[in-house]
Parts: sequence; C-alpha cells; structure tokens
Amino acid sequence: MTDHARELRQGASQLGLSLSDTQVEQLLAYMGLLNKWNKAYNLTAVRNPDEMVSRHLLDSLSILPFVEAGNWLDVGSGGGMPGLILAIMQPESSFTLLDSNGKKTRFLTQAKIELQLQNLTVVNTRVEAFSPEQPFDGIVSRAFSALSDFVQLTRHLGKPATRWLAMKGQYPADELAALPVDFQLLASHALQVPGCQGSRHLLILQRQTDEQNA
Repeated sequence: MTDHARELRQGASQLGLSLSDTQVEQLLAYMGLLNKWNKAYNLTAVRNPDEMVSRHLLDSLSILPFVEAGNWLDVGSGGGMPGLILAIMQPESSFTLLDSNGKKTRFLTQAKIELQLQNLTVVNTRVEAFSPEQPFDGIVSRAFSALSDFVQLTRHLGKPATRWLAMKGQYPADELAALPVDFQLLASHALQVPGCQGSRHLLILQRQTDEQNA
C-alpha cells in the first residue's frame, strides 16, 4: 500500500516546501473526500488515489511560492485545485472558489465544512455574473480556459495591482500572442512537479492601466 503521507512530504520537500503535521492531515483528508465524491460527482478524471498526490496535491503546491498573502479567487475551481489546497497552506489569506457546476460547489462546500477551512468561500455562479464586494489581489486558474478568455472573463474582478496566475502544461506561446493588448506577461516559470510526467508552466500576468502609467 502506498504511503501517501510520506510521498506528500517528500514531494513537498523537493518543491522546497515544509508541511506541518496538520497540513499533511488536511491535504490527505481532502484527497480522501475527493476520491469518495468522485465516484458519484465526476470531479476529476484522475481515479487512482496513488496518482492524486502528484497530479493534484503536489501540482497545486508547486505554485505556492508565487501566491502572496491576500484575497484570492480560484476561477473554475472544479474539485478545488488549486484554491482549496492553497487555503490549507495559507490560513492567513482568504480564498474564493468559484464554479458554475452545482455538483462541484456542493463538494467544495462539504470539504470546507469537514476540513474546517474558515478562510474559504464557495460561490456557485458563472464568472461573468460574479460581482464581489471588493476586487481580488490575485486570480488563479488551473486548466480553466485559454489565457485570453481567462483574463477577459475576470478583468472586472481585479484592480491595478492584481496578479493573474495561469497554470498550464506546455508553454502556451499562441495563447500569449492572443492576449488582450492591456495585459502583459510579468513572469513565466517552468514547474518541476515530483511524480508528474510532461511539462508544467505557471504564467503570471498583469493588466496595464492608466493608473499604473501615471
């Protein structure tokens, strides 16, 4: 039987991260819930728990060094990657998980309750209809859509200092070329995710505004 706790700790260490016992317990409890609910709700195509550590937990943890403390939106959160995992790791920050699929947000709400994540808010709506009380410091997506759609659909949710973080597989040169003219690439990072085959990239974008140029 695979020792998921050991695999998680070793993988996190390779990413330069140190996990507390509580964080390991919460991450594995989340994975257990995901596996349980996945049988009925089709939350992820990954069915094997032995693959979930690398393809979900470690993949999401790989962007943690680039997630500054603040108020974050995970758009198209699905089964909670990466937003719920980031919420476990950053209890001082707040995370809103948005998805238009009611089954997925019901799962996220149950996970929030069972894991006692006070810094987590779950929203069931389409992103273009979402109107929060205040803009977000950061907006993240994992396989949500093309970059141009990602920023266009969420531009009303940001402010001049907002960072958009897009998790991608191959480096999306064509998608970057199709970005709206007021968005620019701040940084790109090739991610080495332990146990994951294939390339992983994180793209950090920001909107250029008159306020910044003044």
